[in-house]
Parts: sequence; C-alpha cells; structure tokens
Amino acid sequence: MFDRKLLLISGKGGVGSSAVTASLALAAARAGRTVLAMGMLDALGLAAHLGAEDLDYEAREVAPRVYTLAVDRSRALDEYLRVQLRLPRPTPTRQLARALNVLVDTAPGVREIISIGKPVYEVWRGSYDLVLVDAPPLGQLFSYLRAPATIADLVPAGPIREQAGRMQVTLGDPATAGLVLVTTPEELPVAETREALDRLGREPVIDLVTVVTNRTLPELAVPAEAVARLPAGPHRRAAELHQALWASQRHWLSALPSGPRLPYLFGSDGPEQVALRLAAVWETP
Repeated sequence: MFDRKLLLISGKGGVGSSAVTASLALAAARAGRTVLAMGMLDALGLAAHLGAEDLDYEAREVAPRVYTLAVDRSRALDEYLRVQLRLPRPTPTRQLARALNVLVDTAPGVREIISIGKPVYEVWRGSYDLVLVDAPPLGQLFSYLRAPATIADLVPAGPIREQAGRMQVTLGDPATAGLVLVTTPEELPVAETREALDRLGREPVIDLVTVVTNRTLPELAVPAEAVARLPAGPHRRAAELHQALWASQRHWLSALPSGPRLPYLFGSDGPEQVALRLAAVWETP
C-alpha cells in the first residue's frame, strides 16, 4: 500500500484510526518513504501517537522522514484561493476567505472540498512520497469523498469546476489514492464497516485498499479443559474472560473481509508507544 501517493484512514469513532495512521507513517518512513501525516478534523489523537504536543497547518518533522500537519479550514481556503485559482500574490485572500466563510458553512460540498482538497493538493505538489490522512469517521467520510462531484454538479464551468473534476479523478485513481478502513471485532464497528463497504460498492469514489481489524486477541494457548481445572481465583477468571472475548471476536471477524489484524496492546506506556509497537507489526513479513 505504500506505493500509492494518498491513503485515507477512517473507521467508526474510537476504533484507533489515529493510532493506525501514525503507525503506518512510521512504518512507511522506515521503509524509505518521506511521509506527510495529516489530521483532517481532530489532530489531537494523531499528534499524541506521533509524540507531538499539537499539530499546526505548517508541516513539521516529528520523526525521521515523518512530517505532520493539521488541516485548518480557513487557512486551507486561503491557500486554495491563492494557489488553485492563481490569484495574484498581493490579493488579500485572508479577508476574502473570511467573507466566504458563510458560504463555506452553508453551501453543500464547499466545506468538505476545502478540507479534502488539502491532502489532494499535497499529492499534486509532489513533496512527499506518501500522504496519510487521519480522515473523518465513517459517519462523515462519504460527504468529503463526494464533495468534488457535488461541486462539479453545482458549478457549470470555470476553474473551480475544473479543480473539482481534477480532485475527483485523483481520489478515484487506484494507482494514486486508496482508503484503509479500521475497525475492531465488535458489533457496532463491524456493522458500520459493512455499511461502508456496501456503500463503496454502490459509489466507488475511492479504491478500498484493505480493512484493518485493530485490538484483536490471540486464541488462549491453554486448552479449555485446562482452564476448567484451574483453582478458583484471579488466574482462572482471567483465562475465562480471555476465552469469552476471543470467542466473541472470532464471531465478528467472520463477518469481515480478510485483512491485517493488529494486536490488542496491553501495558503500553501511552499513545506514542502504541504507534511504535503497531509500526513494528507492519514491518513484520
């Protein structure tokens, strides 16, 4: 997957999409790629997993070959007006952008295309081998993915429509862009993931790279009969809990397509340590 230029990582809220994004960034950098990891809506989780206090709109290096930034819609709009529409440099775009904020907040697709336009623009610039996006959760994702088509339908002609069409082509090109869905082996995350897969089948706005199942448990190495013979106490209760959770996870895993499974990490020191340990999983053949 590191051969693509743009990867969007999304899942139901709380499944660990930020951790997966950070781990992919670290693994890709160790594989020799220069990576830009972006937080689209809430960059706090991505920042924590990459060991940064916060992220700014200006990219900065937080690990060897790993750069990060947070999408700021107002500054993205300013950049869009100046670069994409080729406005003269002295043009006071900040004032114009503030005047357009009402339009951005109310017109369908405008807010979303400004946000999704930032990672697409970074791909067009070609400064990084790979752009990774900690994308909006599944409940909001498709409004962002469909924004270029929405704008193309609304605007009959001109540079805005041309840019929207070019974004649509970039997102829909499987050699350039792809979507990584993250889930956990639980009822609600699996249900939302299956709904997203069904919608992608109906609206192939972006290529599905894989479905990553996070926080999976291994089967207990002790046979059930041996657990039953353990004396009552915390060890037996822990073993029985592990068996029950594993059985539940196995059920929900059977409802998902095959794909990478990341371990449930117990005893990690914090978000940064989680990302480092998951990165090591990606690097394992």
